[in-house]
Amino acid sequence: MNTNEPDLWFSFVRTHRVLIKEIERRLADVGLPTYAWYDVLWGLESGKNGTRRMHELAEALAIERYNLTRLIDRLEQEGLVTRARSAEDGRAAYATITTEGRALRKKMWKVYEATVAELFLAQFSDEQQRSLAHGLDQAALAARAAD
Repeated sequence: MNTNEPDLWFSFVRTHRVLIKEIERRLADVGLPTYAWYDVLWGLESGKNGTRRMHELAEALAIERYNLTRLIDRLEQEGLVTRARSAEDGRAAYATITTEGRALRKKMWKVYEATVAELFLAQFSDEQQRSLAHGLDQAALAARAAD
């Protein structure tokens, strides 16, 4: 690869890592939990009735099941989610966001959204945002199709 040429993949990975680190710092500065908590809470809240099967949640978040289980354990201890087994299939576990979980996710979103708007979106014109979003969506579709 020519070192004078932009490396979109490296730039994407580096930018994602740096922005998540900054979001984490800003959340901590105002006494809120880590980004991972937000991610799980949003994954649940965006599910039907605020509920998802554990394996569906792991897939939606691209997180290993064992890591998700530990995180859900912690969120459940804090009263932010509940967990239940399926009546039809005892192997299937479901997680549901609680009212407290929804409230926390909304507080966290204010910090998250402001950081993304300030440090990421503000760097691109509307047309650049549309183009980049389209390209990233196409890459995600190609990766899913390769599965």
